[in-house]
Amino acid sequence: MPSPHLRLPLPRRRFLTASAAIGAALALASAPARAATRPRPFGRYGAPAARLTPQTLYVDASGHGDFTSVQAAVTAATGSGWTLVIAPGTYRETVAVDPGRTEMTWLGAGDDPRDVVIVYDNAAGTPKPGGGTYGTTGSATTLVQAPGFTAHRITFANDWLRADHPGVSGTQAVAIKVQGDRSAFHRCRFLGHQDTLYADSMALTAFARQYFAHCYVEGDVDFVFGRATAVYEHCHFRTLTRTDLTSAPYGFVLAPATAGANPRGYLVTDSRVTSEAPDAYYKLARPWVPSSDTTAHPSLTVRDTHLGPGIDVVAPYANMSDSFPWQEQRFAEYRNTGPGARVTVPENRPQLTAVQAESATRETYLGDWAPWREGC
Repeated sequence: MPSPHLRLPLPRRRFLTASAAIGAALALASAPARAATRPRPFGRYGAPAARLTPQTLYVDASGHGDFTSVQAAVTAATGSGWTLVIAPGTYRETVAVDPGRTEMTWLGAGDDPRDVVIVYDNAAGTPKPGGGTYGTTGSATTLVQAPGFTAHRITFANDWLRADHPGVSGTQAVAIKVQGDRSAFHRCRFLGHQDTLYADSMALTAFARQYFAHCYVEGDVDFVFGRATAVYEHCHFRTLTRTDLTSAPYGFVLAPATAGANPRGYLVTDSRVTSEAPDAYYKLARPWVPSSDTTAHPSLTVRDTHLGPGIDVVAPYANMSDSFPWQEQRFAEYRNTGPGARVTVPENRPQLTAVQAESATRETYLGDWAPWREGC
């Protein structure tokens, strides 16, 4: 049973006419071999026509495109520079973009990310058909390893629920794992419970840069985590209530695992954190030092962000392991607002100075890559 929090609606009725209007054009050249020469009608439905390349494939679950599944289109898009235009619908599947499919763009053909949903329900403890379990990485509905990946107006979800699987101890259920450098998400949604958005890299020495703009992320335990160099700008983080726990904390919003050699980890700026749980039942973050990299030095800066009452103002940070206390990591805040941002115990809320904040910007974190100029 899907989670009530995941809100995976069918495409809104007003898009049925739009789909029908483009159906004839797509049917004229539905074979992938003819994709390079067909008209590009999707621009008027929200996808910027200038972004469409000669290497464009159309995905439509109703059969009016080149493929009915996203993975089939990805498999056909060999090489670099492909654009996938995805029609409104719910695509229940797992999808993997391997490192060789570089500079790929996915465009949701609607004006709202709720119209295009990619969802599945594996968890870390879900048994695999061939034996064993999926593990955290294997639970991901979508896996992106290629550099230069961009997505617009798409919902990435994992609707696995603890309540439906009381005997499963591995409750991590990833909606998307992103490992590629220069990965950008504009106006996307990420829905899950534990480990929703895994912003990572391909190797300890690969400081993958990722950018999330005007995105929505919800979950409960460590639901934004990993070792990427990631900027979250104008994003909305929503903490969920829980029925399996009766006391705080219910969970943690962020769990960076920044490599020790990486000067920068996660930057949250001009965003907001809200909650449907009781006040003070969530921690803002805890550091993740994985067993595979005990030299990790998690880095997180939250600035100019509204923190709702769901955040524990007395102790907003916690340890994942007592061997790696959060006080020894690179955690800081700057000019945050809201009831969850009140400084009641100064030593529990490290603050940047104005001079230090000058380098806590998207430009500093992302270097010569400026993905905000590509948003739509």
